[in-house]
Amino acid sequence: MEAMLPAAGRVVAISGAGRGLGAAIARRLHAEGFCLACGVRDPSRRLSLPDGPRVTWHRYDAAQPDSAGSWIAEAVAAHGRLDALVNNAGILKRFTLEEGDEAALDEMWAVNVKGPLRAIRAAMPHLRAAGHGRLVNVASTDGKRIRDPSAPLGYAMTKHALMALTHAARFAGHADGVRATALCPGAIDTELIAGLPGATPAAGRMQPETIAEVVCLLLRLPDQAHVAELIVNTRLESTL
Repeated sequence: MEAMLPAAGRVVAISGAGRGLGAAIARRLHAEGFCLACGVRDPSRRLSLPDGPRVTWHRYDAAQPDSAGSWIAEAVAAHGRLDALVNNAGILKRFTLEEGDEAALDEMWAVNVKGPLRAIRAAMPHLRAAGHGRLVNVASTDGKRIRDPSAPLGYAMTKHALMALTHAARFAGHADGVRATALCPGAIDTELIAGLPGATPAAGRMQPETIAEVVCLLLRLPDQAHVAELIVNTRLESTL
C-alpha cells in the first residue's frame, strides 16, 4: 500500500491566502503541518495563523507580470524549498455573451489565467526538484460547462483556459514526480459570488473549509493516485 505523503517539512505556496477560500486553505494546511508561503496583495493584512518559521507572507498581485516570480523566489529563499503550489487567487466580473465591457474580460484573463501561468513557470523547477511536487489550480464547475446564456461567460472562459493550463502542467512535470490537479468546485460561500445573479442560494453553497479539506487531501496523495480533475458540485446536473 502506498503511503500518503507527509505534511511536515513540505512547503506550499498559496495565492490569495488573505481571505475567503485561500484563507481557509491556509488554515487547514497549517493545521496539517505544512509550511506556508502565503501570496497576498497586502502582506500587512495577515490571517490569524500562529507566528513562526512555518508561515511567511509575500506580496503577490496576479495582475502584475513580475509579481509571481518575486513571490516564488522569496518563498524558496525563506523556506529553502518548494513542494506545492496552490493557485487560488481569482476574480469574477460581470461579462456575458451579450453584455459587459471587454475591460472586465481582460482583467479576469490577467488574474485568472496569466497569473497562474506565471506562478507555474516560476515554481515548476522547484516542484520538479522536490521529487513529489504538487500543483492545485482552483478552477470551477464553470470551467467544465456553460449553464445558460446569462451565465458569467467571461469567468467561465478563463476557467476553461485554466483547465487547459493544468493539463499542460500535468504533462510537463509528470516524469519528475509533479502531479497537477484542476479542482472544480461549485458555489462556495465567499465574497466572490455575493450578489451574483443566478448564483446558488446561500443555504446550498459549500463552506470554504470543505474545499480546503479537499486541497489538503490532494497534496498528500501518493504519486500513483493522480487526480487530473476533481469536480465538487453543489447542484444536481446531468453533465457534471
